[in-house]
Amino acid sequence: MAGRAPAGGGVDPETRICVGRVKGAHGVRGQLRITPFTERPGDVAAYGPVSDADGKRQYELKIERMTKTHVIARIDGIDDRDAAEALRGLRLFVPRAALPPADDDEFYCEDLVGLSAETVDGQALGHVLSVQDFGAGDVLELGEARARTFFAPFNRDVVPLVDLAAGRVVIDPPAGLLDEDGGAS
Repeated sequence: MAGRAPAGGGVDPETRICVGRVKGAHGVRGQLRITPFTERPGDVAAYGPVSDADGKRQYELKIERMTKTHVIARIDGIDDRDAAEALRGLRLFVPRAALPPADDDEFYCEDLVGLSAETVDGQALGHVLSVQDFGAGDVLELGEARARTFFAPFNRDVVPLVDLAAGRVVIDPPAGLLDEDGGAS
């Protein structure tokens, strides 16, 4: 269900999509370790130049190899470890228009952020604040900014409905998710 292909209806086509993040330097010659957010890791560089969050700086990634969890790449002008480390944390974006057409039931994480969240019986849970992957699959961070938040697994059992056109997700919380000790209340 969670994917990286574009979603339909009501989504601004000018949106830029984050395809990866610079994890840090690799070696001493300016190589970068990049955590890819694309379905196929090598696609982090497949859609043309990437840019920073505000779109002011563009980078041409040259993939050198892949590890189990990262892409090792170069950017022209980044020739030593210090220059590579200075880019640590940089999120890499491409225009939505550069990406392939959407498959059914796949979404960009950015499309989910801001949607209202409610339970199957209509209890308001706030909004989707972020989509995270801590290693065991995608989870939705739900709640309100500057308030108590909680995480819900982003799978078909827990999130049976994503309705982008209506701006909402429906959550069927597993036992304990909404308890005082287990999550939102």
